[in-house]
Amino acid sequence: MNGKIGPFLTRLEATAKDIEELLDRLLSATPAAGELARPGRLIEAIRYSSLGGGKRFRPFLVVESAALFEVPRQQALMAGAALECVHCYSLVHDDLPAMDNDDLRRGQPTAHKAYDEATAILAGDGLLTFAFDILSRTQTHPDPAVRVELVGALARASGIGGMVGGQLLDLAAEGRFAGNEPQRLGEDAVRTLQAMKTGALLRFACEAGGMLGSATPQQRKALERYGSAVGQAFQIADDLLDLEGDATLVGKQTGKDAEAGKATMVDVLGAAGAKARLRELVAEAEHALAAFGPGAAILVEGARFVAERRM
Repeated sequence: MNGKIGPFLTRLEATAKDIEELLDRLLSATPAAGELARPGRLIEAIRYSSLGGGKRFRPFLVVESAALFEVPRQQALMAGAALECVHCYSLVHDDLPAMDNDDLRRGQPTAHKAYDEATAILAGDGLLTFAFDILSRTQTHPDPAVRVELVGALARASGIGGMVGGQLLDLAAEGRFAGNEPQRLGEDAVRTLQAMKTGALLRFACEAGGMLGSATPQQRKALERYGSAVGQAFQIADDLLDLEGDATLVGKQTGKDAEAGKATMVDVLGAAGAKARLRELVAEAEHALAAFGPGAAILVEGARFVAERRM
């Protein structure tokens, strides 16, 4: 880590704290207007799955990209909270026996272990739909056109052509479906899979700041390029952590990718090649933000943090 990581971590932790407090309020036991009730077991499982852990890196990207355009912080936090709900839903469903069958998440029992599979599925469903509830609120942005754009973009990033589609490609590559054998994917196929499965939400996080801030087409393109590079880097770093990481630091079982036959850039390029690719992606991320000048320094540090993380 270089000398600039201090202020970066301060900002990351500040956003994590603000997101935690906002989600704590939004996910209270008290029904919102138009809701009939919030069943106790469901809201408890949702809170278990979304509060008290995580770096909140995706909301951080929303907040920092929005800050480039002087968007009010509370609006950016609302959009970040919506994105974090989608992310937490994806983790709950990823961990299920039918998917990755994990017992630990962030060092604690996964939702289906702490509760049961049915409750975990419903908790994930609840988090996903609640994300769009948050985005639809005037507190997220007073302009309904901006809110509609955010809703549409997050739906695409998280849905058929984004994260969910990427999850299906990932399972198919493992040979998980009847009549299928594990697939040896090439670099382009792995890049597409990972751009959907992991990169789509990270790209949305960066693009959301431009949506909130009425960025120009050129500024939006720059944020898209940055988000794409960060998304690729995040997944490669995650694959390396599964290969080389300490499970006690990572907070989940490591070594599962190779065991499951997952398609990864580490598998395609080797560990050394994957690390070289990480360095290229950090350079790409930095270049994408050059037009924003010193104001984007924290986002540049964010790309380096992704590449260098150990947990």
